[in-house]
Amino acid sequence: MVWGGPNRERRILKAGHSSIAVTLPKPWAEAMNLRPGDLIVFDQHDDGTLFLKPAPTESPSPAGASYVVQARSFSTPGLLARVVTGAYRVGHDAVEIRSELPLAPERVEELLEATKGLLGVSVVAQEPNRIVLQNFVDPSKYGLPQLVQRMKMIEIATLEEAEEILRRRSRSKRLDGLAEETDRVLALLVRQLFLATRDRALARRIGSADPRQLLEWRVVVHSLEELSREIHEIALCLDDEPAALEAGAAELLGLLGELKSMLRAVVEILVDPGLGGACQAHAEAVRLSELARATGRRLKGPARRSGILPATTAVGRSANGLAGLAELAVDRAVAAGHETLLIAPP
Repeated sequence: MVWGGPNRERRILKAGHSSIAVTLPKPWAEAMNLRPGDLIVFDQHDDGTLFLKPAPTESPSPAGASYVVQARSFSTPGLLARVVTGAYRVGHDAVEIRSELPLAPERVEELLEATKGLLGVSVVAQEPNRIVLQNFVDPSKYGLPQLVQRMKMIEIATLEEAEEILRRRSRSKRLDGLAEETDRVLALLVRQLFLATRDRALARRIGSADPRQLLEWRVVVHSLEELSREIHEIALCLDDEPAALEAGAAELLGLLGELKSMLRAVVEILVDPGLGGACQAHAEAVRLSELARATGRRLKGPARRSGILPATTAVGRSANGLAGLAELAVDRAVAAGHETLLIAPP
């Protein structure tokens, strides 16, 4: 981002008896999250040009630090999986599990299963009383917009699988794999956000030049997590008893097609905000939500007793989620500009 405009010149000020100073542009200082007392480093070029940047900051829990979990024993089911997943999400590269008593086989199995849901994590040491996990992902290679696009692709694939269940009237073999891939990408998104809050250079490299944007990305990731649950619920409702899905299938197929189109449009306008497109996407998402509710009210008899009704209801909730993301896109578009001309349709 370039801080240009008419206020590019700065007057030299006297500071003390023998020093001089110059003020920093307020937008740049705010974007870099600078406060009085913070350090600035500079590079001087041969032509006399100075390049300024915030000094690297230390973190009480630096990214990549090893995280050690030690207890007499681990007997609570699911505890190790939750701890390991949490350590990954907040940015630790290595996790070491130590136990005074040998780890039970079922605890080891659940730990190994948890690593499958964490992109780039592998077991590098395994002993009766000790297991070490290591993450090999380079965070600079995974931009936030790219990961959001990846989430969009997974959810579209889930909706397409729901369409296939409706058409074939047979159960899916892909839903578990799609759900696992969703969890992997979501965990990596959360991890990227935690790392970016501690490393401004990384934040800029993965798509958040302004530190204040990280709050927006947190909202986006949370909304995508809720949206993915609703979309997966649509498919699960249909996959429960696919043979009973004849009544109401055609109407639901139409809704699923619209939901896919809306998902594509909202994510695109979210990644590259534009006010006109964001307003249109919001209106369309609201319309789809209302259409899904009206469709659900019209369903009768077998359609209400099968998975068609709960799936239709979940389509409405998904559309509401997309409307929320479109609202955020409107906010981002407004924040990026200074003046907007809206022309009402004739």
